[in-house]
Amino acid sequence: ETVKKARIKLERVARSGDKERINQFERLKDLEEQLSKGILGRESSYAEYNDTYFKDLQLITMKPCLYVANVEENPKDNKLLKQLQQYADSKRTKVLPLCNQIEAELAELDSNETKEFLEQLDMDEPGLNKLIRASYEMLELQTFFTAGPKEVRAWTISKGSSAPQAAGEIHTDFEKGFIRAETISYPDFIKYEGENGAQKAGKLRSEGSDYLVKDGDIIHFKFNV
Repeated sequence: ETVKKARIKLERVARSGDKERINQFERLKDLEEQLSKGILGRESSYAEYNDTYFKDLQLITMKPCLYVANVEENPKDNKLLKQLQQYADSKRTKVLPLCNQIEAELAELDSNETKEFLEQLDMDEPGLNKLIRASYEMLELQTFFTAGPKEVRAWTISKGSSAPQAAGEIHTDFEKGFIRAETISYPDFIKYEGENGAQKAGKLRSEGSDYLVKDGDIIHFKFNV
């Protein structure tokens, strides 16, 4: 229905003879035909089409898909899970098995109790953590941090973002007036017990506008507006 409405609207504009609009109309018509045959947007010939017009339509079936299977505590020879995994493989996506009962119990525990409970279940982390990481990977997202005396904040950006783009996630003025990014990698920040220790060890780097932010970077931005 979304594509149909957009196609009808675009058809009127395409009659003006605008070549770009005519091209968009033809592509939209082709996508509508594929959808009408039961082909999902992400499986269509336009799935990888980097076109703002298609993105603005916000089609649900164009969005990446991750299947989460609610399973028993120790699933063995789960035929339904195997069927789902085979289906997901055919659609080039992933399945994440989780036991909702365990996750519900973990949600009610404090940090110490959670650690003990996970050890009893021979689990290294809650399933929710795995779901978050799998989602970030699927959406090609990553995290950088800003750390000060009073608080540490995490910021989500797309993989491949430059230092100025990351700065803009905090405030547009940071990106406009970007000068440099004082950066410490997460492993170094932990190893040397914070910014001061990392700086004394020579692990604080001054990066310019061409620096591509890495997952887990701790950054202090210098800017001037």
